[in-house]
Amino acid sequence: MIEYIKGTVDEITPTKAILEASGIGYALNISLNTYTAIQNKKEAKLYVYEVIREDAYLLFGFATRIERDLFELLLGVSGIGGQTARMVLSAFTPADLANIVQTEDVRSLKGVKGIGPKAAQRIIVDLKDKVASFIGTSGSTSASGEQSVSASSPLVEEAVQALTVLGFSPAPTQKVVMQIVKEAPDTPVEGIIKKALKML
Repeated sequence: MIEYIKGTVDEITPTKAILEASGIGYALNISLNTYTAIQNKKEAKLYVYEVIREDAYLLFGFATRIERDLFELLLGVSGIGGQTARMVLSAFTPADLANIVQTEDVRSLKGVKGIGPKAAQRIIVDLKDKVASFIGTSGSTSASGEQSVSASSPLVEEAVQALTVLGFSPAPTQKVVMQIVKEAPDTPVEGIIKKALKML
């Protein structure tokens, strides 16, 4: 089992990071929290969760153990798979998610793609007694240095591409992203994606 991978950040998008360690490039699926934490770094250490199936071998990478622990807890909820768990951790920081579960905020959970009323209730029931220790933890690094965004900016294209990878249709995604950019042109790419996740 791989505990973590420490190496050079070869490539990074809001949904994937490639770390090179000992001459091997590891492709890891990441959340927005992890993207924010490592986006400007040349080297990074990501804690790993492996998903091994007959048709796939996937690696999920997390900037903190806290986020990985929450990911594992989410996977333990009936009906929640790796992509949905990553979507939840892209919409909320670990501390925010812990607070949402503790306060039984079904509405916020339902705002995440793939989470309906029943799934939201299952997450709350299954995790309420398990997330108390996560409240008050950061689990992520806030974005530093906002980047200017315009309608034709690569950041907009990156946001749309990331949301498409997460399962959203390109056309409505483009519309929502453009609306966000119009209202707040200085929003960094991870901010655009976080807002879009709650609007789509």
